[in-house]
Amino acid sequence: MSQSQTNQRRILVTSALPYANGPIHLGHLVEYIQTDIWVRFQRARGHEVHYVCADDAHGTAIMLKAEQNGVTPEQQIADVKADHERDFADFLIRFDNYHSTHSDENREFSSFIYLKNRDGGHIATRPVRQLFDPEKQMFLADRFIKGDCPKCNAKDQYGDSCEVCGATYAATELKNPYSTISGATPVEKESIHYFFKLPDFAAFLQDREKSGRLQPEVANKLDEWFEAGLNDWDISRDAPYFGFEIPDAPGKYFYVWLDAPIGYMASFKNLCSKNPALNFDEFWKEDSTTELYHFIGKDIVYFHALFWPAMLEGAGFRKPTAICAHGFLTVNGQKMSKSRGTFIKARTYLDSLNPEYLRYYFAAKLSGTVEDIDLSLDDFTARVNSDLVGKVVNIASRCAGFINKKFEGRLTASCAEPVLLNEFIDAGESIAVHYEHRDFGRAIREIMALADRANQYIDEKKPWALAKVEGKDAEVQEVCSVGINLFRQLMVYLSPILPATSAASASFLNISGFEWESREQLLLDHTINAFQPLMTRIEKEKVDAMVEASKENLMVTPTAAPFSAAKPAEPEQTTEISIDDFMKVDLRVARIVNAQHVDGADKLLQLTLDIGEDQTRNVFAGIKSAYPEPEKLIGRLTVMVANLAPRKMKFGMSEGMVLAAGPGGSDIFILSPDDGATAGMKVK
Repeated sequence: MSQSQTNQRRILVTSALPYANGPIHLGHLVEYIQTDIWVRFQRARGHEVHYVCADDAHGTAIMLKAEQNGVTPEQQIADVKADHERDFADFLIRFDNYHSTHSDENREFSSFIYLKNRDGGHIATRPVRQLFDPEKQMFLADRFIKGDCPKCNAKDQYGDSCEVCGATYAATELKNPYSTISGATPVEKESIHYFFKLPDFAAFLQDREKSGRLQPEVANKLDEWFEAGLNDWDISRDAPYFGFEIPDAPGKYFYVWLDAPIGYMASFKNLCSKNPALNFDEFWKEDSTTELYHFIGKDIVYFHALFWPAMLEGAGFRKPTAICAHGFLTVNGQKMSKSRGTFIKARTYLDSLNPEYLRYYFAAKLSGTVEDIDLSLDDFTARVNSDLVGKVVNIASRCAGFINKKFEGRLTASCAEPVLLNEFIDAGESIAVHYEHRDFGRAIREIMALADRANQYIDEKKPWALAKVEGKDAEVQEVCSVGINLFRQLMVYLSPILPATSAASASFLNISGFEWESREQLLLDHTINAFQPLMTRIEKEKVDAMVEASKENLMVTPTAAPFSAAKPAEPEQTTEISIDDFMKVDLRVARIVNAQHVDGADKLLQLTLDIGEDQTRNVFAGIKSAYPEPEKLIGRLTVMVANLAPRKMKFGMSEGMVLAAGPGGSDIFILSPDDGATAGMKVK
């Protein structure tokens, strides 16, 4: 019996819950691929592992998204969940259970944990003054409020911090605030809110921080928060809100971040209901001897390292064994961008490329720290082609042909290079340590060093030359049998990263799989099957196609300069289009957040437009004759064509076309906020 079997661990693993208001993109996939690789490695070592996740399905954003799509919130989250599960499955991410926070299990645990903390004296209530949207009849979270910074007067800043001067403030301090949902001017209104008394758990949390369970970077960040002092956490939201109503508090709902991590428990409970052999309490009771790991992004450490363990402590549940935080993803050295085609959705990638290419590249970049990783598309192509196709798969393809053709697929009964094979087998110990600590990049460097050594061996022995020499067949069989065994060792180490290629390789090698300890038994006097190509090279054309498909401004390319559509074309220039062509035009109601003269231009103004979803556009518009004082345009609404291809002009890049009313000249009209409200318009 192997050591891993005698010391079998029982492990529950989770990934952060993706929000149910949009598709999965490559930035999300860093985490799920990292988690899946770690889970597969633990299973290969013989441990009992359960991997659960769920959609994060509550909150104002879900409610508004459903309203925008003309469906109920329940239908919205069901549709998105189906898409998420399909994308994850196609990226070979294998959950044991994928659930939803909008579930009976989550309602039950959320209420239970809240009531335990309430009865323990850890819940407080007090009045809070917030900004209220009089048109939508709802309180506004900071992200749904914009206005002028109270410190530097910068326009169009969110309700908690200024991106220009870096100041932080309360939303009620904003000057000229407006609701990004309706465009209405919010009013202050008081409401009773419920708070989790986080300072009650300060000593407990500091003791946990010193236990060595956290990454050094995370522990350092917690020290900063402890030094600044912990504050009560607002856990309630007022109706209308899509979520769970707080027990004994009509019209008050749990803030989405309260029930989101509880979704880990709910998903596992749902799994237990499907598998009677699983006992929920064995994994969640306070004195549990099992292990619990949360894989998350560094942006949500505050919730997972402070609020979550404190809530669990107050309710009498076990706390996480470790929180495994990772950094963000950049593409080609920059933040993901729709206009550059580097904001890549999971499905867009899958339409062009093999998911295992990305699994391998992310693994090669991940170090087990919270450092950001970069997806350089050129390096991605070169590394996958060199490492996986040029090195690893090449070993099998070089040797299998001789074994199948000359020896009916039979490997030698003894090993011609026991020292070399033992080096490969022994390397499994250090590679396993790297996997355990999520230092996948270091593991891959060792694996590729072995691949280089295997190819060097084959190059030195030259079986293709030996095959041409009479009487050398036995030597050819020995060399190629060693090569096949070296390939088998490499696939043991790569199997957590490349599950599909591993399955195909197992079929080729005529073995059951690549359990970690299986590497200790060589394939001797063993028959392999005919070799089929295991992986093909990445074609640059497919990478380019993925980038082009990801660009948001591909649909309409104007033949005229993208200034303004205020002045109609002459009749003889009019071209008829079909309704299908018209449906391609993305019209947005945008708020003008800045307007200024353009040096050297007689007719142009430079406009900065807020088109919603944290996006702004720079547009040059030929409306100067109508608005000689461009600052008067700030705050007004206009309609723009948002999916015109950007056009480089003498004065800069124009990223759309502004639509205005009037015959032209000085008679051009941009809607004011009041005009927009009257016309039933709102910012998208």
